[in-house]
Amino acid sequence: MTTAKSSYPVPVADLLPQARHLVTQLGRTPSRNQLMAELRIGAPKAREILDRLADEQPVQASNPAGLHVVTDPAPAETEPTETHEDESAEPEHEAAETEQPSESAPTPAEKSEPVGEVGSEPITVGADPAKPTDKQAVRPVAVWPVMLLALPAFVAIWSGWVGLGQLTGFGIVHPLPGIADGFAINTAITLPIGVETYAAYALRVWLSGQVPARARRFAKYSALGSLALGALGQIAFHLMKAAGMTSAPWLITAAVACLPVAVLGMGAGLAHLIKDTHREVQQ
Repeated sequence: MTTAKSSYPVPVADLLPQARHLVTQLGRTPSRNQLMAELRIGAPKAREILDRLADEQPVQASNPAGLHVVTDPAPAETEPTETHEDESAEPEHEAAETEQPSESAPTPAEKSEPVGEVGSEPITVGADPAKPTDKQAVRPVAVWPVMLLALPAFVAIWSGWVGLGQLTGFGIVHPLPGIADGFAINTAITLPIGVETYAAYALRVWLSGQVPARARRFAKYSALGSLALGALGQIAFHLMKAAGMTSAPWLITAAVACLPVAVLGMGAGLAHLIKDTHREVQQ
């Protein structure tokens, strides 16, 4: 709906019927910019028409459904229809204001209700009673019962090696002649200290799992060999003691005499293997 171009300003009373028709067409009171675009009028006259429409029409009840027809307003022409001095003095920024379309608030029916998440109960796995949990303090296994049980065996092994050493030529010697002539030591005690101590240490290296396969294999066979030699030494001593022998046969004497050298060689070899392993890890 447009008015014919005229060189004279159109009175507000003549524009009111067109404004009412526009209200009926839109279903609501048009904005100032819509009136300016449809009726080809300036901002002051559009505000006056809006004031009269507000006085004439009572406030209508809002649509319960919240729906209305929205039509795109026709583009406003840059050339104004009225060129009188009052309307030409309007600032340009008022004519450039954009229409703010009113949107109806969504009804409760339109609002989507949040879907509640179905919470699933956590699945608990039955704890193994044989495995301690993190909260339970892991108590170390006591070692003192083993030491108590090993004490009688240590006494028997010590006495057996000392007796075998005396039968094979081991006895009291003066290791520092001319320096400490009064210092004497019974070399028979070197047999249990050397053989049995090395066997225990080699077992520790073998079962620890902290050394490579090469050192672990050497510790394994040397520990088993030392324990076997210890058992043979105990057997030989008790057999000779039961037979009333005062000296051992030369074969047994030769074998027992080589034991300190064998222990020294096995201990040095195991120490070098462990040291080489640490060097490889550092490199």
